[in-house]
Amino acid sequence: MSLFDLALIKKYDQSGPRYTSYPTANNFSAFTQDDYKQQVEISNSRGGPISLYTHIPFCDTVCFYCGCNKVVTKDKTKAEPYLDAIFKEIDMQGELFDSNRNVEQMHFGGGTPTFLSNEQIIRLSEKLQSAFNFAEDGEYSIEIDPRGVDEDTIKALAKAKFNRISLGVQDFNDDVQKAVNRIQSYKQTKAVIDIARANGFESVSIDLIYGLPKQSVATFETTLKQVSELRPDRISLFNYAHLPELFKPQRRINVLELPSADEKLAIFKYSMDYLLDLGYVYIGMDHFALPEDPLAIAQSEGQLYRNFQGYSTHADCDIVGLGLSSIGQVGDSFAQNEKNLENYYKVIDAGNLALIKGQTINDDDKVRRAVIMGLICHFKLDFVKVEKEQGIIFKDYFADSFARLEQMHDDGLIELTDNSITVMDKGRLLIRNICMVFDAYLATSKTQFSKTI
Repeated sequence: MSLFDLALIKKYDQSGPRYTSYPTANNFSAFTQDDYKQQVEISNSRGGPISLYTHIPFCDTVCFYCGCNKVVTKDKTKAEPYLDAIFKEIDMQGELFDSNRNVEQMHFGGGTPTFLSNEQIIRLSEKLQSAFNFAEDGEYSIEIDPRGVDEDTIKALAKAKFNRISLGVQDFNDDVQKAVNRIQSYKQTKAVIDIARANGFESVSIDLIYGLPKQSVATFETTLKQVSELRPDRISLFNYAHLPELFKPQRRINVLELPSADEKLAIFKYSMDYLLDLGYVYIGMDHFALPEDPLAIAQSEGQLYRNFQGYSTHADCDIVGLGLSSIGQVGDSFAQNEKNLENYYKVIDAGNLALIKGQTINDDDKVRRAVIMGLICHFKLDFVKVEKEQGIIFKDYFADSFARLEQMHDDGLIELTDNSITVMDKGRLLIRNICMVFDAYLATSKTQFSKTI
């Protein structure tokens, strides 16, 4: 499979959304408690499973590349008042949802969820289990920092019902780690993964970033070899977006140490080829998985979905967002929580959900979301299927899009026929560009997005 076409990548070099949702979060506006509760009623009337996302914002050190919503502190006592607030939020949310609905997914993200003590993680998980009905065979994952994790932690995570872990690695090179303030050895990382597997964890995912200071093809080759020895089930290979005006920690990165645009692309190409040669399946965007992984199987069976945690095997789950800045997807809506910690506490203590913005999805959004999700998950689109499901005539509805689609066809990104779009191999890396053709909000958006490659 030849995914990398340098000329096309340079031609389509632009910024755009990552489409973890459509409409994307930058389009969210005022969204009230009543709006949310109305959407929960719609959700309950449809039934179906639930996914729980819980955001733990605390980190004891700051990684300079980070763009997440976080609170950097070494003061572990800050965790307990946060748990008090999130327990109240869990009670409020749990009362809204039909108790017969199963939780099939749970994810703790951050920040650093393992900032919490082992006892606090277990207590938080048990609180969620008391408020919601958990399936026995669900996917329950947590992001961990290997630098603060030992066997006792892994055993506590298993007790807390987790069966999947995700680790940030980014790069194993010492100089790169120093430049981004994340010192994490291969030995330390391997030890944690070995312990997790020995304790029955079903899946290990590793995050890597290309484009960091002091990186080169030669240095990243070593990191990839070490990652291959760990043989994670999933790998995310993220493009570092240097946006210091948006993310304050990035101002501490020396821009003179960043790889050139050409070197960055060379790192990306080498990494793509390396992972494909190892037998990983390119799922899309930044994601790779082993062929036997549920993500790869879901994609091959046409069941893959994409949400705020990335690619997912559970397309039919409504997502309940809990904690600071979390985003939920319930009924026909998206809703995001308060991003400021003190404000979050005040709203929760007043007995209200911490929602600050969101969006009710209209009929046009649903049509375009179906098209974008079909392309970004499966690299193909059947016009007849969309027409039957959405009640439209595809070529009439998207008449304004066909000139751009025909250009992409001529460039070899897609094969465009009277009844379908098929993304070609060299178009897969530019899937965000292809999806952007169908985005009705982009023309008026003032958001600064990351580069599509």
